Amino acid sequence: MRLRFEHGARDRLRTLHPAYFAMVMATGIVAIAATLHGWAAFGTALFWLNVCFFVALAALTAARVVRHPAAFLEDLQSHSRGVGFFTVVAATAVLGSQAEIQVSAPAWAAGLWVVACMLWVLVTYGILGALTVKAHKPTLQEGLNGGWLVIVVAAQSVSILTVLVAASATAGELRSGLVFAALTLWLGGGMVYLWLTALIFFRYTFRPMAPDDLSPPYWINMGAVAISTLAGATLFEHLPLVPALADLAPFIKGFTIFYWAMGTWWIPMLLVLGVWRYLLREFPLSYDPLYWGGVFPLGMYCVSTLRLGETVQLPFLATLSRVFLYLAVAAWTATLAGLADTLIPRRPARAAAGQRDR
Repeated sequence: MRLRFEHGARDRLRTLHPAYFAMVMATGIVAIAATLHGWAAFGTALFWLNVCFFVALAALTAARVVRHPAAFLEDLQSHSRGVGFFTVVAATAVLGSQAEIQVSAPAWAAGLWVVACMLWVLVTYGILGALTVKAHKPTLQEGLNGGWLVIVVAAQSVSILTVLVAASATAGELRSGLVFAALTLWLGGGMVYLWLTALIFFRYTFRPMAPDDLSPPYWINMGAVAISTLAGATLFEHLPLVPALADLAPFIKGFTIFYWAMGTWWIPMLLVLGVWRYLLREFPLSYDPLYWGGVFPLGMYCVSTLRLGETVQLPFLATLSRVFLYLAVAAWTATLAGLADTLIPRRPARAAAGQRDR
């Protein structure tokens, strides 16, 4: 048993992963977590860094569409990579939530909400429609992984931002409709989670698993219900904005606790699988853009646990939330360091050996 480290491969524009926007998701939720726990300066710095990440990834994606359209279109029809486009939706919504929570910029939040809603419709029905009518499809073992649950994350992130926009002074007469739309997204996201997690659990327990199969996004098994918890807590807090929905308060509160319990159940299981992958099977630990999809759930669990504790008035959950704040910051720092490591120029091993001989 030993932990192996390797240098990650440098990213190339042609093969840029559609799920790279998980970096924005991860940075955004860690920034919000830091702000809610009183690390205001650190949280603000991460907000502005995240704006840079978002702009840079948007520019790189546009360049990839122009320079490598065939590779981009291939991703759109890929069962393994196509769902990565849902991170664009979630990243936009998370950045909008940051604008509202961290810098009190309702105009920015509203603008990003409009973009996130349009992207959600386009990606949800475009990607899933294309995968549905595709003539040749992979087996469940080849095509399904935890990354599929980013579909749920996208819906719930838009739900949260919708409530935050509805609560702003600019919502006006649209407030009731926005809260109802957020409720619909929350319920729909939960429905999709139950569909997908049943298939994923079947995949894990009844099909052969290799270390390669447990790619970093398997942590989204937990992250998807963590963000569902946060969406439920956010809805519950703002339900008084729409008195007609007041009778739903016990239902929303109960399902919010249900989602949190499900996410908490996943954590030990994911740790066991991580020990098996990296220690028992000695799978090398090297930078992969998909690791951002592993950072996001840690930050989301931190924020959702804190907000759940406030919703159900259980202050001891704040302590658990703070523990996951430290874990999320450590994971974010390590992943960023891994990305930086891939950018360092390296001499080929043979050339380096020849230089030593001389």
